[in-house]
Amino acid sequence: MPEQRQIVVQAVVAPNKAKGARKDANMQSIYSASPIYGGELTDEERRAAYQDLALDGVVNGGHGTNSFDRDYSGAPDISQVETGGGGLPASPYIPNLTSPGPGSISATDQPVFNGDLPSEESNVEFGSGLGGTASPVESSKNISEQTIIGNYISGRSYEGSNG
Repeated sequence: MPEQRQIVVQAVVAPNKAKGARKDANMQSIYSASPIYGGELTDEERRAAYQDLALDGVVNGGHGTNSFDRDYSGAPDISQVETGGGGLPASPYIPNLTSPGPGSISATDQPVFNGDLPSEESNVEFGSGLGGTASPVESSKNISEQTIIGNYISGRSYEGSNG
């Protein structure tokens, strides 16, 4: 969280320049109904509106597309994935790497993978976040619990995560 709060919207009147200068009078004319220029919203109200409209809840896809839950409530519990041979994955994160055997190209002929699989602890490098074996059902729940803009943690997905 920043030590010094900043104003969310602060128009800066630039000196007259031919190119690249903001003309605040033009912006007010173009966006006359905007609460930025009417002073109708405080910074806290803007933050709350952004939280509500951009970060929380379900977005209706519209035009026949799927809706999207920004809290990821439908994240899969991949610990329930069935693994083994016969075309099943080696783990919830890794496909079965074994060959189906001579003369076959069918995944149903694959035996169980008996090699070493990466663990969550062995699969974390600097800058890799939580690693490739993080559980989507756990990480999405923890990420969705972050609800206050400005309380995000630099270098972490959420409070208590290792990446």
